Amino acid sequence: MDAFLSVIQYIVDLGPSVMLPLIIFIIGLSLRQGVGKSLHAGLTIGVGFVGLGLVVGLLTSALGPAAQAMAENFNLGLTVVDVGWPGSAPMAWASPMGLIAIPIAILVNVVMLLIRATRVVNVDIWNIWHMAFTGAIVQVATGSFWWGIVGVAVHAAVAYKLGDMFGQVTDNFFGLEGVSIPHGTSAYMGVLASPIDDLFEKIPGVRKINLTTEKLEQRLGTFGEPLLIGTILGVVIGLLGGYSVGASVQLGVQMGAVMILMPLVVKLIMQGLLPIAEAARSILQKRFKGSEYKIGLDPALLLGHPQVISASLIFVPLTIVIAALIPGNRVLPFGDLATIGFFVAIAVGVHKGNIFRTLFSGTAIMVMTIWIANQMVSLQTELAKNTGLLQNATEVSSLDQSGSPITYLLAKGAAGELSIGWFVILGLWGAGFVYTFIKYRRQTLYVESLEAADA
Repeated sequence: MDAFLSVIQYIVDLGPSVMLPLIIFIIGLSLRQGVGKSLHAGLTIGVGFVGLGLVVGLLTSALGPAAQAMAENFNLGLTVVDVGWPGSAPMAWASPMGLIAIPIAILVNVVMLLIRATRVVNVDIWNIWHMAFTGAIVQVATGSFWWGIVGVAVHAAVAYKLGDMFGQVTDNFFGLEGVSIPHGTSAYMGVLASPIDDLFEKIPGVRKINLTTEKLEQRLGTFGEPLLIGTILGVVIGLLGGYSVGASVQLGVQMGAVMILMPLVVKLIMQGLLPIAEAARSILQKRFKGSEYKIGLDPALLLGHPQVISASLIFVPLTIVIAALIPGNRVLPFGDLATIGFFVAIAVGVHKGNIFRTLFSGTAIMVMTIWIANQMVSLQTELAKNTGLLQNATEVSSLDQSGSPITYLLAKGAAGELSIGWFVILGLWGAGFVYTFIKYRRQTLYVESLEAADA
């Protein structure tokens, strides 16, 4: 058993650019796609993730320091560092929940598929770190290994259900037909966008406001293109961070490059994935007739959309402002600022690319995320100490995953710390989840009724 876990740990440590191609290659062979086709699909996805890593690395290395300079420039007095997902994921894998989370999450997925509680076939093993993190924090909060296991299992079940609920968003808006995005902040914070979107639909006049990069391009010509939008926003962020004009322009060009390059590498990943995904769906649908299965993948695929990138750049300074305005908050957004698109990506899709509406739902998402992250400082700091990953700081937190309502509700609930804030988050996030689920069910039943009528 120890040898098996050591092999898994070795593969996990290689990162998603190696782990996912290996998984896709094995899946391809099991689907009788042949060694050549399976290897080509896996390597294509691997190359895509290498490219994605380079672009995200450019985004992080260029935008991260600018965001930190902006926070320091305005002297906000926020003392707890947001280590971001790059700091939180190693804590999850290094915790007692790290490796055991993988078989638990897979088992939950299999059981849910067998009882038809989900249509998501998750192959994104790397992002199981979100579930492992929840389990690790629950274990820290309760002192119970078994409560930690419960945390992993509940988070996994909720994630796969979220993948179902946003299936039409990934299909129709992002064009990722047959793909599901069940993981991370994109999924679990997307439930706040559905009721907000429907609320806007009921407000005369306001419901007609539709601001997208395509609309800007139509009205502004060249200045409305994603390249120019990214460049202009990058320059503005640089100037707000106190950069010189020259350095701000350099940042602007880099952000313009991200706007152009990100969709290209995402397209490469999809080229490798789609043949295997189609083969898997075909076999599953023959075995379980009447079900449209989806392959669960990394939310990084959503970052390639121009509207998501635009919203991400807008929310970099806005998130810092929100952090400064929340009473009692001590968390300085930093580690996750450069990839803030993860937080609002599904919301962008729910709003069909309408940046105007995304400003409202994204603000609600970031307010809840930062408030929760502030409540979780002591727990993540203890986890960081337990795993030996507390570096150059006395206290740490993260927007992703310490800012997760799932992690917060499970950890505080299992520990019996039921404050007014806990009930407020339960009410707000729970209502959003239920609302989104009912909406999804109605849409699914409507589509099924149309298909039945055609048959």
